[in-house]
This record gives sequence, C-alpha cells and structure tokens, in this order.
Amino acid sequence: MASLGDQIANFFSGSDDDTREGLHGLFIDELKGIYYAEKQAVDALGEQADASTTDEVRNAFLTHQEETRGQVARLEQVFQSIGVDADDKTCAAIDGLVDDAQTVVSNTESGSLTRDAGLIIAGQKIEHHEIAAYGSAVTLAKVLGYSEAAQLLHQTLEEEKNTDKKLTQLAESFINQRAALEDGNTPSDSDENRYSTDTNTVNPDGSRYSDSSTITGYGSSNDTISGGSRTL
Repeated sequence: MASLGDQIANFFSGSDDDTREGLHGLFIDELKGIYYAEKQAVDALGEQADASTTDEVRNAFLTHQEETRGQVARLEQVFQSIGVDADDKTCAAIDGLVDDAQTVVSNTESGSLTRDAGLIIAGQKIEHHEIAAYGSAVTLAKVLGYSEAAQLLHQTLEEEKNTDKKLTQLAESFINQRAALEDGNTPSDSDENRYSTDTNTVNPDGSRYSDSSTITGYGSSNDTISGGSRTL
C-alpha cells in the first residue's frame, strides 16, 4: 500500500483517480450543504429584519437578504459550471444557528437595543459558518481544477467576510454600548466618552454621526455609493 506522501504525490500528478473521485464527491456534498444554508438564510434574514428594533439593524439584514438571494443564484452557476444539477442537503449547523437566532427573539424584549445586539451576534455566527464553508469549497474547487467554480465561490466568500465586518462595525458603533445602558449598567468614568448617548457619537473609523444618522455601509435608501462605500 502506498504511503500517504505517495498518495498525495500521485493525486497532484493526476494519477490517483480514487482520491480525485473522493474529493469530487466531497466537493458536491459541500456545495449541497451551502446551497441549503443559503436558502435557509434568506428566510432567516427576513425574520431577523422584522424582529429588529432600529432601522440600522433592520436595513443591515434586508441588505444582506438581497445579497444572499444573489449568492443562491451564484451557487446555481457553480453547479452548472461543473456539470451537476443544483441540489441541496440538510445542514444541521445552519438549522441550529437559525434556531439560536429565533431564541434570541424569544428571550429579548421587543423594541429593545438588547434584542438588536443579540440579533447581530446571531447573524455573525451564521456568517462565520458560511465563511468557513465557502473557504473550504474554494480550496476544493482549486484542487480539483474547477477554476470557474473557484472564482464564483471566492466572490461570495468575500461578500460574507464584508458582511461580517459591517455587522461588527454596527455593533461596536452603538448597539452594544447602548444596550448595556438600557440594561441599567452604569459605565465607569474611563468609559464615559465611549458610552456617551449624546448626539455626537464616534464611529469605529473615527468619524462622528448623530443619533438620527445611519451607519456606514448600511445606510438608508437615500445614501449614495462612492468608490464601493456608502456616503451620507
């Protein structure tokens, strides 16, 4: 029996059909799981938007819901590019994460910033799962020589990373801070500026916005886009 090193060498030299067939099957299974997860995410994002307290968080979920619909269509292109019919298979991980998000809604008060903070956390858990799944799928596509599939999957991977960053910015800019105040926690003197609720609040990037303004990247429909980022 060939050593593991020999098997790897044979695979990359194109002379190990068994390994290639196994990786191809694994790749298809991963795609099916991601396809299922993205379709579940479309519905979950709508529910999270409906449960949100602030327009900023609601708009964030609705924006990503529309983006996710595009990701579903892109996955169908991936299936087509490798000559396989688009299909899905149950993904227990995404089912559990969606259930977690529903639990957040059940355990927080309607109209509270605490609920928004919890929804952002739940949303980022889903994003981290998808980032891991897409990253693995990109690697498999490259190993198998599916260059078009790899490019399409990498495009979605970058979108998921960007969404995760935007949710982090949204949470750090005001949701987590004000949720803490809402729960009756009194900030220390050293945190006074960081937890201030006056109308001249500091964004993570150093810019300032008023209570009525929107968060960079997830603004209202009146925002304009310049150079890939939103301006208010």
